[in-house]
Amino acid sequence: MRKRAAKKRPLLPDPRFNDQLVTRFVNNLMWDGKKSTAFKVFYDAIDIVEAKKQDAEKSSLEIWKDALTNVMPHVEVRSRRVGGATFQIPMQIRPDRKISMAMKWMILYARRRNEKSMAQKLASEVLAAAKEEGAAVKKRMDTHKMAEANKAFSHFRF
Repeated sequence: MRKRAAKKRPLLPDPRFNDQLVTRFVNNLMWDGKKSTAFKVFYDAIDIVEAKKQDAEKSSLEIWKDALTNVMPHVEVRSRRVGGATFQIPMQIRPDRKISMAMKWMILYARRRNEKSMAQKLASEVLAAAKEEGAAVKKRMDTHKMAEANKAFSHFRF
C-alpha cells in the first residue's frame, strides 16, 4: 500500500441491546443510508425469532449470535498465479473478515427467501442458521469444501 492503513472507526452500540455487533449488522443491512428503517427491520426480525424460538433458555439475540457463528467460515480459497497457471489456494480468514462474510451471506440469502417482509425473511434465515441449515450455512459448507479440495496447493501460500 502507498499510504498508511485507515484507522478503524469505533461503532456506536445499538439503542436496544447496547451491542456493537448489532450496529455492524444493521449497517450491512441498510440500503440508501436508511439506518432507522434497517434498525426497524432488524428489531422486527428479532421479535419474530423471539416468538418462533423453541429454546426457552436462550434469548433471541443469543440465537442470532449463534446463527452468525454457524455461518462464519474459517478458511477460504484465494486465486494465485504461479508460472502461468492460476491456483485456488486455501487460506485462513482474519477474525473481522469472518464476521463480515457471515453477515453479508446471512443478509444476501435472507433477501432471496420467499416471504412477505424483509423482517420475516431475516427471522427465517436466522432460525435456519441457528439450527445449522439454510442457504447461508450451505454457503459456508461449500466454501470449506472448496478449501478442502484445493488443500494440495496450500504450499503455494504467500
